[in-house]
Amino acid sequence: MEITVLTAGVTGTKPKMSSTRTILLILGFLSTLAVIALIAVAVTQNQPLPKNIKYGIVLDAGSSHTNLYVYEWPAEKENDTGVVKQVEVCKVEGPGISGYSHATEKAGPSLAQCLQQAKEVIPSAQHKETPVYLGATAGMRLLRLQNESAADKVLSSVGSTLRSAPFNFQGARIITGQEEGAYGWITINYLLGNFKQSGWKKLLHSLKSLSETSGALDLGGASTQITFVSKDLSSESPENQLYFRLYGKDYQVYTHSFLCYGKDQALQQKLAMDLQTVENSSLPDPCFHKGYERTINISDFFKNPCTSDKKKQLPFSQLYIKGEGDYQKCRENIQKLFNKSNCPYSSCSFNGIYLPPLQGDFGAFSAFYFVMNFLNLTSEPNPLALNKVTSTIESFCARPWQEVKTAYQHIKEKYLSEYCFSGAYILSLLENGYEFTENNWQMIHFLGKIGSSDAGWTLGYMLNLTNMIPAEEPARPPLSHGSYVGLMVLCSLVLVSVLLFAWLLFHKPKCLQKGIV
Repeated sequence: MEITVLTAGVTGTKPKMSSTRTILLILGFLSTLAVIALIAVAVTQNQPLPKNIKYGIVLDAGSSHTNLYVYEWPAEKENDTGVVKQVEVCKVEGPGISGYSHATEKAGPSLAQCLQQAKEVIPSAQHKETPVYLGATAGMRLLRLQNESAADKVLSSVGSTLRSAPFNFQGARIITGQEEGAYGWITINYLLGNFKQSGWKKLLHSLKSLSETSGALDLGGASTQITFVSKDLSSESPENQLYFRLYGKDYQVYTHSFLCYGKDQALQQKLAMDLQTVENSSLPDPCFHKGYERTINISDFFKNPCTSDKKKQLPFSQLYIKGEGDYQKCRENIQKLFNKSNCPYSSCSFNGIYLPPLQGDFGAFSAFYFVMNFLNLTSEPNPLALNKVTSTIESFCARPWQEVKTAYQHIKEKYLSEYCFSGAYILSLLENGYEFTENNWQMIHFLGKIGSSDAGWTLGYMLNLTNMIPAEEPARPPLSHGSYVGLMVLCSLVLVSVLLFAWLLFHKPKCLQKGIV
């Protein structure tokens, strides 16, 4: 009797266990298909579109030379921060376009070689749709003050050459000093990714105690610019204020451009001041190395708008400069360029120009970087202390000219001879002009490139003219392609694990069943 009941019980259980196994197998099979389908959809439907690359060209027509930059970016990411990158730079042979004031017809043809280089970099099928812009800076601003007709002819010449190129010519113009400062500020903050953050980067950025943006310090041959966001910016000097709305954020920016305070024109100003007290045609100069000599024609010297107000009748036609290599005396001479005696505002830089309190980090580029890099003051991972920078420049100025020439034979003598002055001038401008001190000196970062792109105003100029930085943050998926696919895979793995656990729970393996029996 007991045996019969037992047999019946076992016989009655088999169909039930068999049907449970079948249902679980079907569910597992269907779930596996669902997981595979889910991953396939995630990968195929959300994969990046094939790259459609666009190009843009900007010519920086500076006071001492012209550079041509070629930029590229994926067309489908035009409004994303940091996607535009520099792919080519070409230095035009010869002087800046303002140097052709006496032969204006040669200004345009001087660009031909670099335009040819751009044609080789950009696919020929995209030449016609590639915009090309030329922006002329302080050298042309000075030429316009000195000879407006010559400046117009120079622009006409370069415009003619650019129109004949196969690109989409968008204009050649003289940009203002304020524009130059603003576009430099846009460039470095765009490349650093300061305008727009998303996901974890946005969260981490909001926790930073540092300023959201970096200030910009630009030094050229004929002008210098300082631009930064200040929380203490007052309405005292509205001409030095700009307002931007970028990616849904408002920025109140201070900017000022000092014409005639680029390193080349600052040297001319210093020499003009020295000439006021010279007694004969020989001028000892502490800003040049001992043993260095240079001759200057007096007749050409005061034609420059930066020195014309110091014009003086002299009994000689040429000035003979003899270097002394004395850094301290050089600094004393340079400091006379910065008039700190009169300030009609709550705070000033120099020459009575309003300057709010300095805030945040600053990126110093163009000649700031080139000079400091030559003096080996940019290679350290962290900014050097001010006293270390000062002692390095002082030691360099003290070296005899013959020793310097021998050590740097690959550098043209004109440029090599002026590094002592340029180094001393940069420190004077930053310390005496803008009032950086030992305490905040390390807020300054000397930048040559950010990623693959040169730090400078040209990228910001193109971004503005092509409307690639929107006022409002564009709508975008909450997750990137990679994050989305990763999340789908993770969810699928969790689903498979749950199903496997359920199968083990309801359908025990035979080894477990034997153990229980």
